[in-house]
Amino acid sequence: MSTKLEKELTDIIKNDEWMISILEIVRDLELNDCWIGAGFVRNKIWDVKHHKNRTPLNDIDIIYFNELNISKKYDLEIEQQLQNIKPELNWSVKNQARMHIKNNHSPYSNCYDAISFWPETATSIAIKLNSNNQIHLIAPYGLVDLFSLLVIPTPNFNLTTFNNRIHKKRWFIQWPKLRIETNYKS
Repeated sequence: MSTKLEKELTDIIKNDEWMISILEIVRDLELNDCWIGAGFVRNKIWDVKHHKNRTPLNDIDIIYFNELNISKKYDLEIEQQLQNIKPELNWSVKNQARMHIKNNHSPYSNCYDAISFWPETATSIAIKLNSNNQIHLIAPYGLVDLFSLLVIPTPNFNLTTFNNRIHKKRWFIQWPKLRIETNYKS
């Protein structure tokens, strides 16, 4: 997937030393199929589109895929490792090989599959830095909604939960140009 928006996203991230430093820390964990997603990417683009400084994150969402060890305890060990490296951040680590249970879905096959079940198309994006310091991304629904400031539910997400989430998050206070649509468009 090499598009104009992908280049724009990677250029924005490359020019953010803080984001690159976080990506380097996560890369060095050497976890299988490991990414940083959700607000880490989404909020950055929304901030840029609103000409704002960085909006504080609730957490840094680290996802990986390991079918051989689905213990939540292992996620907590990784979180502690990250906390030891950068204690000022709230790390959230989730093995996507386990998350289908929580979400009452069929097992996911990898992180790409797992994030296709995340709430919004603009949130269903994750990035990583490879050993050559190149940024890679996964975005099952593309990047158009993210850059267009559209908040649209993914086809796999419960609409009632989506609406409750939008109400609770109160994103319009931070990013007033957002537009919400309650129907997924393919």
